[in-house]
Amino acid sequence: MCGIVAYLGEKEAYPILIEGLKRLEYRGYDSAGVALMNGHLQVLKKKGKVADLESHILDLKADTDANIGIAHTRWATHGPPNDENAHPHVSGNNRLALIHNGIIENYNSVKKALEEKGHVFTSETDTEVLVHLIEEVQVQKKVSLSEAVRIALKQVVGAYAIVVMDKEEPGTLVGAKLSSPLVLGIGDNEYLLASDASPIIKYTNKVIYLEDGEIVTVTKDGNYEIRTLENELSDPKVTELDLKIDDLDKGGYSHFMLKEIFQQPITVAESMRGRINPAEGWAVLGGMTEHINRIANSDRIIMTACGTSWHAALIGEYLFEDLARIPTEVEYASEFRYRNPIIRENDFIVALSQSGETADTLAAIKLAKSKGALIYGLVNAIGSSIARETDCGSYVHAGPEIGVASTKAFTSQVTVLTLMALYLGHHKGLIPETKFRKLLAELESIPGKIARILTKDDKIKYIAGEIRNASNALYMGRGYNFPIALEGALKLKEISYIHAEGYPAAEMKHGPIALIDMYMPVIVLATNKSAYEKVLSNIQEVKARKGVVIAIVSEGDVHIKKIADYIIEIPETEEPLTPLLSVIPLQLLAFHIAVMRGCDVDQPRNLAKSVTVE
Repeated sequence: MCGIVAYLGEKEAYPILIEGLKRLEYRGYDSAGVALMNGHLQVLKKKGKVADLESHILDLKADTDANIGIAHTRWATHGPPNDENAHPHVSGNNRLALIHNGIIENYNSVKKALEEKGHVFTSETDTEVLVHLIEEVQVQKKVSLSEAVRIALKQVVGAYAIVVMDKEEPGTLVGAKLSSPLVLGIGDNEYLLASDASPIIKYTNKVIYLEDGEIVTVTKDGNYEIRTLENELSDPKVTELDLKIDDLDKGGYSHFMLKEIFQQPITVAESMRGRINPAEGWAVLGGMTEHINRIANSDRIIMTACGTSWHAALIGEYLFEDLARIPTEVEYASEFRYRNPIIRENDFIVALSQSGETADTLAAIKLAKSKGALIYGLVNAIGSSIARETDCGSYVHAGPEIGVASTKAFTSQVTVLTLMALYLGHHKGLIPETKFRKLLAELESIPGKIARILTKDDKIKYIAGEIRNASNALYMGRGYNFPIALEGALKLKEISYIHAEGYPAAEMKHGPIALIDMYMPVIVLATNKSAYEKVLSNIQEVKARKGVVIAIVSEGDVHIKKIADYIIEIPETEEPLTPLLSVIPLQLLAFHIAVMRGCDVDQPRNLAKSVTVE
């Protein structure tokens, strides 16, 4: 969850580290800190965001002149957000400084053993325990920093991406990873280590994605070496990044989230590029081609994900069962891995994760892989852990998503799931050619239809102003729109802190109707041709209890328009493609409500973008 960045080279480290922290702040923003070394070790850290750290350092008039340093922005796990628990943490002898993303699960027993040896701790974190353990190994065994890190890490249980520096080895950085991401950037006479490529791309496009159990040592003489925990030399692959620095800026928008909502006509099109041709009548995904017969003959599909990706998977369940006629189950990754699931060799497992680093999803696919199932990854982040762990897969090509609340990555995931279901159904001969070509043509038109919805932003903003003071909200949908009701409610909760729930519309009478009154906005997704009359009936039931109805309807609707308090029209499309359109007004609605309530839209409280701990 936390963001880490380190620099070793000929440039001034501090500006690079601060800029890197700002790039990584979506991963955590409870506290931040830097450690710099130039003859002496200086650690500066502060509760709050990176801007608070900058102000603190300016107030101190601290000397930041150094060519080596490490920095961290925190999402709290052990201990509350405060100055003491902020990273970097230092060893008892003030020789080592360490930054850490992850959780050391056996930190308590290690801490007790170290306390018996005289170690004194000043924070509540597991990270401080780790740096003291490395110190203990270094002192007792008289070994180098890299060897002390290797020995110490063999004694801990959990997940980590760490970078350590040593006052006695001033031209060296040591990094290591297990179940948390760590990337090495290789520049001209300089190295960067970071949680992802965003702090690196300005300086180099050459990177190495470290594998689990690897330790990297970089030195000021321009060398790097990667070894395993078993001290075996690794032969890493250097990858060239396809990332532009402009992708990491707001691009003139007030918020990253707003930029990413408005990018969706482009990102949905990018998700389809080269994968669809309505004129020739084909849809194909390279990640599926090699295994298409095995996938087509699967006994069932199991989709596993967390958060917004889980909602995308729910839509995938409708798509695969509707278009490919394969039984499909959707599992929360966090529950799937712990309930001793039945997984067979003829199952097809699809893992969804925007970051490709979600710890629970990664653990779930490792479990499924051990049972012999075919594992397919659907991720946005190129080179991520899930992309490397799966047997095959597809990138969704949404580009960097900085806003913590996912928007464009969600629609890109749904787009690729739609392509998967169409490809699979057509391969099995289940979709008539005429219908297949019609669906392809309609899917190709979706980016333009999203752009039309975005022109209604002012109207959606007005509706947001009418309901911004609500304490609760209810979202309802049927069929393909039920997962969108869940996703709309999640967006509102995430960024505006209004309690909201998504329900199948037919379930309203089984409990939620008791909550409805004049103060309860009810957002109804009413575009389903197959259940239109039933949704209309649900709206009438809400109005009978004085509920405020905001209806998402197809253009030209006349019946719901007469009874709803507010309507937002979206273009008509084929029912399986409706989620790609109906979610857009819900994203905008949540965004505008949050802004009006004074919430931090891009960095909502207690949340982080990439959940790399369980």
